[in-house]
Amino acid sequence: MLPLIYQAIQDFGIMTAAEFSRLVALSQVTPGPIAANAATYVGYQYAGFGGAIIATISVALPSFIMVLTAMHFINKFKESETLYAVLDGIRPATVGLIASAVIFLAEVSIFNGPLIPVELINNISDYVNLVPLLFFIVTIILAGRFKVGFIKLTLFAGLAGAFIIR
Repeated sequence: MLPLIYQAIQDFGIMTAAEFSRLVALSQVTPGPIAANAATYVGYQYAGFGGAIIATISVALPSFIMVLTAMHFINKFKESETLYAVLDGIRPATVGLIASAVIFLAEVSIFNGPLIPVELINNISDYVNLVPLLFFIVTIILAGRFKVGFIKLTLFAGLAGAFIIR
């Protein structure tokens, strides 16, 4: 959903990539699904309270209907090899969509430009934001190796960012 929301933001010129990156971080720490939080914020930025309501409904309602429909068919055809083949096809596409969101967020928070730069970079420190890269690496290690929960990691990163980055 985040790439779709970002594309709409670009089409309407509502906010920059850096502002959207901050929005995603804010959506991460507020309760509820990230896409709904992001859509609510963007709707509010673009059209006030009414825009926030419409954006939230527009993101939540189609998903709600699709989940109900999918559950009906999954229960009806739970022994179907075709259903499992469809789900097996959707799974790698979902990973690709998540990866595209990761790449987008890396480009605006860790790197100063595209993940794979097209032009020669003379000084790596002009391209890589070292402190955010360190936060990224430490988060992966703490989450993957030491199984630190995402709430603790988010709070730690927010506090560290407040003292280190600004």
